[in-house]
Amino acid sequence: MEDTELADAHPPAPVHYAEQALLGALLLEPARLSEVALAPEHFADHAHHALYAAMRTAPVPDPEQHHRSPVWLSRVLEAARPQAPGLTASYLHTLVQRCPWPGHTAAYARMVEADYARRTLREHADRLAQSATDVSLPDPAGTVLAQCDALSRFLETLSGRFAPHPGSLPRTPPPAPGPRTTGDEVWDEERALLACATAQPSGLRRMRWLQPDDFALPRHGKLFQCLISLAHREEPVDAVTVLWEAQHQLNPDFTPADLIELLSTPVGTPEHWGEKVLQRALLAQAHNTALRIRSFTDDPANTPHQLATGSRRALADLTALRIRWQRATQPSTASRSPAVPRAGPRLRAAPAAPPSRVSR
Repeated sequence: MEDTELADAHPPAPVHYAEQALLGALLLEPARLSEVALAPEHFADHAHHALYAAMRTAPVPDPEQHHRSPVWLSRVLEAARPQAPGLTASYLHTLVQRCPWPGHTAAYARMVEADYARRTLREHADRLAQSATDVSLPDPAGTVLAQCDALSRFLETLSGRFAPHPGSLPRTPPPAPGPRTTGDEVWDEERALLACATAQPSGLRRMRWLQPDDFALPRHGKLFQCLISLAHREEPVDAVTVLWEAQHQLNPDFTPADLIELLSTPVGTPEHWGEKVLQRALLAQAHNTALRIRSFTDDPANTPHQLATGSRRALADLTALRIRWQRATQPSTASRSPAVPRAGPRLRAAPAAPPSRVSR
């Protein structure tokens, strides 16, 4: 098999040549297999994967015998062909030619392992992103947090395999945050929370796990900040006092009557709707974290140590939000009365605003 048959249509990545050099060194000197602690799945190329697996199963020949006769090469090729039918004896000779120096076997193995770490980290990020956006999951928050745990465990392993070095943070520019999930259901849940919190302001003291930035619609977050400010100052909280507080913090893109109507129709409990708002924020942060880690893995300039350090930094904000989610959903929380899945009225735009909904 020719080299071009094993490579993809795209130009081979540097790891392709590292894999060839490593396999070539092992074909030249099979005794060096004891110096390599890789598994077959560390190889990105399927044919290389099969060939290395065959090397691990075939008994290592005596060096003098191997130098005189290619019997071991034939055994390895025969063992690898069921998994990679396109392998040929000529490609094994190509691998030998691609090895600059068999004494550098350990260095080639480190390159292969480093690329495997990059690919595996990318797979973890992909699974996290998918979990954060899969609306069919019965427990989206639990699934996302389980993926975060798996990612954290892999990062611990990654840190133990590669030595630190100066310049530990990636220089990859962070991607733009993904758009927050919006729509009538999201807006109605946030409005229901604002109305319930206005009617039951004592619950705000129990909801320190919720922050204005958790809201998908910034204006709703600002209204929630108004409620928090009033409660913190121990001032009366009702629709009128919130309206008065809001005029100092919000643009006049709604009519006072609309805001009064919204805040005067509570359905359910603040805790119920607050958990829904917080879960959406958790999923959004998880998705943005996954996108950031993806960008690290897509940048070949990042070393394994930089990938581990940068990914841990990306997980920090998600970890902080996770702590707040656990506080909100811990079993010791007082029981909450069920909320009726019915939305309150929506704010209508003021006459000077466009006819569509404002600030969505």
